[in-house]
Amino acid sequence: MGRPDPAVRALRALVAASPALDPGIETVVCVHCFRRPKSLRRTLQSLAVQRTSRRFAVVMVENDASRSESVPVAAEYLASGRFSGLCVIEPRQGNCYAINAAFETALQMFPLATSFLMIDDDEIASPDWLEQMVGTAEATGADIVGGPVFPEFDDERKRGLRRHPAFAPAYDASGPVPVIYGCGNCLIRRAVFDRLGMPAFDLRFNFLGGGDTDFFYRCERLGLRFHWVAEAAISETVPQSWTSLKWLAMRGLQIGAINYHVQRKATPTFWLRAKLTAKLLAALPLSLGYAVHAVFTEREWTIAMHPVTVAIGSVLAAFRLEPQPYKASKIVS
Repeated sequence: MGRPDPAVRALRALVAASPALDPGIETVVCVHCFRRPKSLRRTLQSLAVQRTSRRFAVVMVENDASRSESVPVAAEYLASGRFSGLCVIEPRQGNCYAINAAFETALQMFPLATSFLMIDDDEIASPDWLEQMVGTAEATGADIVGGPVFPEFDDERKRGLRRHPAFAPAYDASGPVPVIYGCGNCLIRRAVFDRLGMPAFDLRFNFLGGGDTDFFYRCERLGLRFHWVAEAAISETVPQSWTSLKWLAMRGLQIGAINYHVQRKATPTFWLRAKLTAKLLAALPLSLGYAVHAVFTEREWTIAMHPVTVAIGSVLAAFRLEPQPYKASKIVS
């Protein structure tokens, strides 16, 4: 397995830890944190009340070295003994830097751990989440397990958006699936990191997002097995700003750009890339047909416009025009 550069590891400051860490723990939950201390508190509380007899640790990564608003919350929970774990600061800002830091720290600090789960700092795990995820991995032998993330809207008038592709889970029923797409509710076995090496998430997706989609497609191409657990639910608080037309349009453009880059990595020659660009251009008029159909089936025009914005996002990305939602407006070095 590829190992992180020691100089990179040295950049990460250990800022909080349980009084005693047990290196024999077999299950680790990773949480990457960025400027959401209030929601992080709810996330950690949901982990503290998990209904399981399994011993687990929590590895938190603060990705805002200048403010470090998550650190006091992490330190409070670790000092209370509600679960064991640690918190480090990843000074290089970006989604992939933070997630890679979480996995690398967890693999290093817990050498006997076999299951690595991930939850975002704006999500709340259901009480049986951890038991369902780990139990399924053990029972099925799956390499990667995924579960649903259900949106909880600040504005209840937006509940119709639960069917929007930006928020709806990828699958409805438990069972084997070809691939999963996001790391907001996932379990990855240690052997997966052995196969793919480090860094796990490609840094080219650092500010765009989609490092998780790329990671899981690489796993799929290696023949690794995926399983979905509908009962292992997580809820995500959706702020009102995420239901605006602007945000939904930008999300569609982002997904289109991610799709383009994931496909482009599988097209190493100029000719294959030219064919990919032609395919994306041809998808534009087709997306209009999908949109018209969605207007009548979904009766929600923001859902109907999603295929069009995704198609436009893919084409724009081919010409190096893409959003960067994970780039902070102000970064202090």
